[in-house]
Amino acid sequence: MRHLLIAFLLLLAAPAWAEARDPVNHFFQPKFGDLQADLQEARKQGKQGIFLFFEMDDCPFCERMKTTILNQSEVQDNFRAKFLLYPIDVNGDTALTDFQGSHTTEKAFALGLRVRATPVLMFFDLDGKLMARHTGPVKDKAEFLLLGRYITEGAYATQPFTKYKQGK
Repeated sequence: MRHLLIAFLLLLAAPAWAEARDPVNHFFQPKFGDLQADLQEARKQGKQGIFLFFEMDDCPFCERMKTTILNQSEVQDNFRAKFLLYPIDVNGDTALTDFQGSHTTEKAFALGLRVRATPVLMFFDLDGKLMARHTGPVKDKAEFLLLGRYITEGAYATQPFTKYKQGK
């Protein structure tokens, strides 16, 4: 009887396991290092903007977000439908063209945006203007989806995310 109960519980949990997908391949999109061109692509695809995930190696909060939130198919599908999604290494020397067309590196770009801790989540509109910035990890999948809704509904223009969360 005990084995039957365990088998039943495993079957119930199986769909949750099936929802997890590698965030490198299913959340983030391949980046070409030209955010100005990415804005044009976002417009062409009917996206609402660009989401940048500022991270660094050995950041436990970044890793936790990748393994518990960004790997969820619902999150991946929801965000990919609305935004182009790119990781930015705050210590990276990879060449980058920023939203204004200036040539820089990922590290210099992050410093210019005053990214001092990771993760930092930033949403940019189709003109390359910052809509919202969230420093630190989000609590869970529901909060991350709510952050996306905060942007897509335009609530970022009238209230901080913490106030928006309280009203939901």
